[in-house]
Amino acid sequence: METNINSDLGESSEYNPTKNDTELLQIVNTANIACGYHAGDLATIKKTIQLAKINNVSVGAHPSFKDRENFGRKRIKLTKTEVKKLVIDQLEIMAIACDEENYKSTHVKPHGALNNMACEDFELAFTIGEAIKEFDKNLIYMVLAQSEMEKAAQKINISYAAEVFADRNYEDNATLVSRSMKNALITKPEDSLSHVLKMLENKSIFSYSGKQIPCQIDTICIHSDGPTAVPLAKYLIKGLKERGYQLKTLNSLIKFN
Repeated sequence: METNINSDLGESSEYNPTKNDTELLQIVNTANIACGYHAGDLATIKKTIQLAKINNVSVGAHPSFKDRENFGRKRIKLTKTEVKKLVIDQLEIMAIACDEENYKSTHVKPHGALNNMACEDFELAFTIGEAIKEFDKNLIYMVLAQSEMEKAAQKINISYAAEVFADRNYEDNATLVSRSMKNALITKPEDSLSHVLKMLENKSIFSYSGKQIPCQIDTICIHSDGPTAVPLAKYLIKGLKERGYQLKTLNSLIKFN
């Protein structure tokens, strides 16, 4: 049995000082690195890649709306052409940093409102996937399991990784419970491990109300900015290994080889 743990990193901003990044890069398998539009900058991208390289962590771009003021969490309506440019511009920033650090970028995971909107909107998800494929057909599109993003990735015929969350609860339609709700987050490490094992063992998402939604699971996300992110990550990795799971970088999973 194999799986992958990913985390959104390099998100330096007034909202997130990236204090957990160094420790998380010694724990997780894959880093989704902010490209400067919602957080981060070229220096932070390069530093995060350097640490990822030392720890054998695969890296990918974490593009967002150009919205540092709201940490990329404000919904913005763009044309198809604007969305493509938005994504490709950030992939180019990531590619420059990876070239300078001599480390390969493996995937793309949209951030915040861009990701949430794509989960609901097939056309937006398709446009993001098209941009990724046009930029580099070998990049893996990281998508929320059972979302419009997954349907779009299948339609485009691009390699994709279906993602679930270790620290978030789900609605009955397989979307994440809004951060504005009290039950949105899972902060206790033991609760997170139980949540993840239940999903992996049943190949399903389980909503907060208890609904089972069968799905493919390739990667599991831990948010880096959570108050218990590091202990949660350590506990989750330990628990998965004790149950026979092999933790791999995203591009090392059998699915992509």
